[in-house]
This record gives sequence, structure tokens and C-alpha cells, in this order.
Amino acid sequence: MTDPTPPRAAPRIAISEISGEHVAEVADFLHRELNPAVSSAAWATLLDPPWGAPGPNRGFLLRADGEIVGAYAAVYSSRNTATGTVDVCNLAAFCVQESFRMHSLRLVRALLKQKGLLFTDLSPSGNVVAMNERLGFSRIPATAKLAVNLPLSFASVSVSVSVSDDPARIASTLRGRDAVVYRDHASAPAARHVVVTKGDDYAYVMYRVDRRKRLRLFASPLFTGGDRTLLERSWGAVGAHFARRGLPFTLMDSHALGFEPHRGRVLKNPRVKMFRGDHGTADAVDYLYSELALVEW
Repeated sequence: MTDPTPPRAAPRIAISEISGEHVAEVADFLHRELNPAVSSAAWATLLDPPWGAPGPNRGFLLRADGEIVGAYAAVYSSRNTATGTVDVCNLAAFCVQESFRMHSLRLVRALLKQKGLLFTDLSPSGNVVAMNERLGFSRIPATAKLAVNLPLSFASVSVSVSVSDDPARIASTLRGRDAVVYRDHASAPAARHVVVTKGDDYAYVMYRVDRRKRLRLFASPLFTGGDRTLLERSWGAVGAHFARRGLPFTLMDSHALGFEPHRGRVLKNPRVKMFRGDHGTADAVDYLYSELALVEW
């Protein structure tokens, strides 16, 4: 007997840019499919960051018969570097439903075919690292160490400094580019800020709180500004500040710090950060204006 049920038609697949009108829909998708521990509101902040959305889109989405089945969120910014202004596209969050994974590369290529951009991927996971390498991405070289944050009475500090996370003091202390970076990231949900002062000199640290083995006990610097020599000499005081904030460990990343960390245990398998573009070396890359500053997980 012939089965009267006609074969089901293949779904109609379409890729399009994520615009402002799609933010809520894509945020709900990422909450549901990528990480339910991150709220839809938090994902929406990634798609509509506090410094504005200067890029041509917020990434790309994948639809099957009109329903979102995949998304690659992107965060755009412009940076002033030693070689001029560089436009950056941060690949911020990537998720495709399992039954549509064969279309994943189409989302990636939609982003990468945009011309004149430096691309960063600062939290690739699983098979994405290998895929990125096949697509011409390089790993950002950095020394990664795990350091214990000691109370000030036990910390080694070669200079007498003041450490503060008071927003008013930070805003009144920072100058030039550091002031712009702080202003843009002051309300970024995952970014925290510390200023170190000694007389008229200062050092600035932006960091996030990371989780390892389900323990949210790790400070991870994202950016440093001001006098990095002062910061290096007074790092014990910064670590003591982190300890007072309930963070007994720091994940020391030489690329973010701007100096080679002397203390701590070298991590054998640090989390990979990557870039691709025609704008020189990893020296043009930083961790600002990215999911690292916008999303807590």
C-alpha cells in the first residue's frame, strides 16, 4: 500500500543581517539555545552595547521557514593605532541549532566577506578554534598565568600607592584615551575598573570576573592604561584589592597587561583568543569593545 503522505519539503533557508529591530528576537534565541544562564536582557546588551552600535549590522542570523535557527552576533568599533584608524568586528556569540549546523559556515562567511575590517574572536570554544584557523585566523600570543591575590599585609609592593574603584575618582583621574575607554565601558555589565595612583601618576585596569570549574573567583584583566611600569611595580596592591572584593585569583594575560607577569603559575591550556585582518600583527588587537566587557557568564 502506498503511503499517501507527501514528502516533507525542505525548509527555506535564509541569511540576513541582524538590525536593531531583531535585537529582542535574537537575544531570546541566544538565551534559549546558547546559554540559558545569561538572560535575554544581557544578550540584548551585547547586541546594543552602551557605547552605541557604529557598525553596518549587529551580526547575521539564519532562518528556516522564517524562524531563527542560528545567529552570529558581532560588535563593531574603531580604534586608533600606530598605523592609523582600524575598524574592528568582534565576533561575539555564535550559535546554530544542531539540525542546521551544516549552514554554520554560511553565517561565518557572511561576516568575514565584509571588507576592510580587523576581526577578533576572543572566546572561541570547541571546534570553532580549528575552524577559525582554517579561515586564516591567528592566535593572539600571550603568556597566561594563574596568580594568587594576597592580602596587602602579605603582598610584595615596591611603591606606596592608592588603589580605588570609586567611579568618581576614576573619572577624575583618567586622561586622554584612557578617559574615553572608561567612559565607553563604565556601564558595560561585565567590565570592572580600578585606578592606581601615586602622586600625579596613575595606572588603570579594566577587568572582568571569570568562572573556572563553576567557581566565580577569578579576576581577568582586559585592558591597562596609564603608567604600566607603575602598575607592574604595584601589582601586589591591585591583587590585594581583588582579594578584598572576593577574588582570590587573577588570570594574568600578558597581552592585556602590557607587561610579562613575573608571578603565578603558567597555564598549560589557556583560553584561546584570535584575530584575522590586514592590519599588521596582534599588537593592533585588544580585548575592548567585545563580549568580554559586555556579558557575564
